[in-house]
Amino acid sequence: MADLLVKPAGGTGRIHAVTPESAGWAYVGFEVHRLEPGGTIAADTGGREVCLVLVAGLARIRAGAEDFGVVGGRTSPFEGSPHAVYVPAGSSYAVTAETALEIAVCSAPGGGDHPARLIPPGTHPQIVRGQGSNTRHVTNVMPEDDGAAHSLLVVEVVTPGGNTSSYPPHKHDVDDLPNESYLEETYYHRLNPPQGFAVQRVYTDARDLDETMAVEDGDVVLVPRGYHPVATLHGYDSWYLNVMAGPKRVWKFHNAPEHAWLFTGLGTPAGR
Repeated sequence: MADLLVKPAGGTGRIHAVTPESAGWAYVGFEVHRLEPGGTIAADTGGREVCLVLVAGLARIRAGAEDFGVVGGRTSPFEGSPHAVYVPAGSSYAVTAETALEIAVCSAPGGGDHPARLIPPGTHPQIVRGQGSNTRHVTNVMPEDDGAAHSLLVVEVVTPGGNTSSYPPHKHDVDDLPNESYLEETYYHRLNPPQGFAVQRVYTDARDLDETMAVEDGDVVLVPRGYHPVATLHGYDSWYLNVMAGPKRVWKFHNAPEHAWLFTGLGTPAGR
């Protein structure tokens, strides 16, 4: 099994490169690039669909024959919703940084029948989940009900300091629809201020997988199976970008039964 906590490889260039091979799974790929103005990345998508998420900064983006011009604008992932671009399989993309840029490349198996498209802020409005110390702010970038992808699901979550998210614990590691869907998942973590840390646990009912990690700014956590709650600490807000994919583009999760009593008090159906 791959190590679940992946540290960034330096401060610039491609700082993360999670592949199905490196993660030991079948679907999710995830990269993060930090570029100086004028820096570029380009690739063919092959048999995978891609969602480019502008974490921070401005970039000129081309996808296949589509030139989307300069998109982006927030200087931090804590400043509002993202710009993103969907690129189908069997196509290509090119990104040129107009400012200092941080961009995530989310990928999964796909087809070429969905067109490239810009996903601007407000496409899916930010929603608040939970209450009290379980409050978090969720922005769906590519949710399952948009119908315009084969397997990718992408979402951002901001959790205020001292709060929990992906809580009460849930999992999605069994292909048993309509009860539960099998989805691999990555968490890309950022902290504000950046010297902070949060805590994430990944564990199964049988505890054959049970890891608790202090995650720092820029870390990626792999969730191949099991429950995966996150807890922030006082004074430090958490942002993370989730990428999920599996054999069916459906997010159907199973809640940890021993924590079911929490749902009444927290007023939430769990999830992100």
